[in-house]
Amino acid sequence: MIRVLIVEDSPTLRLLLKTILESDPQIQVIGTAASGEEGVRMALALKPDIITMDIHLPGMDGFEATRRIMEQRPTPIVIVSSSVDRNEVLITFNAMQAGALEVLEKPTSTNHPDYAALRERLLTSVKLMSEVKVIRRYRSPMADRSRLSQVGRPVRPYALVAIGASTGGPAALNALFKELPADFSLPIVVVQHMTVGFTAGLAAWLQLASRLTVKIAEAGESLRAGTIYLAPDDTHIEFQQRGVIGLSKAPTVSHVRPSATVLFESVARVYGAEAIGVLLTGMGDDGALGLKAMRERGATTIAQDEATSAVYGMPKAAAEIGAAEQILPLNQIAAAVLTLASGTRRPS
Repeated sequence: MIRVLIVEDSPTLRLLLKTILESDPQIQVIGTAASGEEGVRMALALKPDIITMDIHLPGMDGFEATRRIMEQRPTPIVIVSSSVDRNEVLITFNAMQAGALEVLEKPTSTNHPDYAALRERLLTSVKLMSEVKVIRRYRSPMADRSRLSQVGRPVRPYALVAIGASTGGPAALNALFKELPADFSLPIVVVQHMTVGFTAGLAAWLQLASRLTVKIAEAGESLRAGTIYLAPDDTHIEFQQRGVIGLSKAPTVSHVRPSATVLFESVARVYGAEAIGVLLTGMGDDGALGLKAMRERGATTIAQDEATSAVYGMPKAAAEIGAAEQILPLNQIAAAVLTLASGTRRPS
């Protein structure tokens, strides 16, 4: 049995979440909390396998409750929230920085037009995330400049950085992007698996810490140096020509859309050796085959190591098939990318 603690201030929604979760014979709701303070106390006392956490709570909000739980008794936490209020979305991603694994749209009633899909996603996520071995927090995101020599100097100019991430990715991306300088010479294209409705909030949250421009990619737009492009909701980024964003609604790959493999394979075809591929923390194997395609075309490829990954799934799959030229801790990836890009002059 998967033992779940629900933290939600609305009595109606607490009952709805409890009903949904207990409709699955593998799940047992062992407690419900109406505030952040109560949620922390119950997490320590009941030792659940997983916690569903609201963000907007009386007194201590979901971010602070998540932070305290991750400090005192690390437990898989899934944020169940609304994507409507901007402040709530930003707090949601702060909670993910503190250690929450995923954010899901809250099913508000059985009359919701997407209720069946939201219910199924909640049940699936709770079962998957309950198996994750969480860590207290990421290691310091500050890049270790003393180890730049390990990466080596570039022998060719680069034109693009392509990044894939999933579970734990928002916090990893935040840690990486905050280390890149404002005059970073390359465009960065990112596939982050994200619940539909939350990608715009992710972009706004990442922008708070980054000196680069963070935006949602648009079909046909020209790439600009020093800009981070996030794949839109439920849409692949697939390059057809150099320097121009291509978007696609092609079928899912590795059960996801957007897919890091779709991005990486298109980068391999269009950019060849003039690209840097990075695969970060995530569940499953998306991105592994694409990263291998990049490496086979001469691109430089990097995967996050196990110790700093929230979930060592995607980077592990890449490492196992020889797709990653380098396997680095999160706090060295920005430094590695900077070193590689340092031979590329930023366009005026």
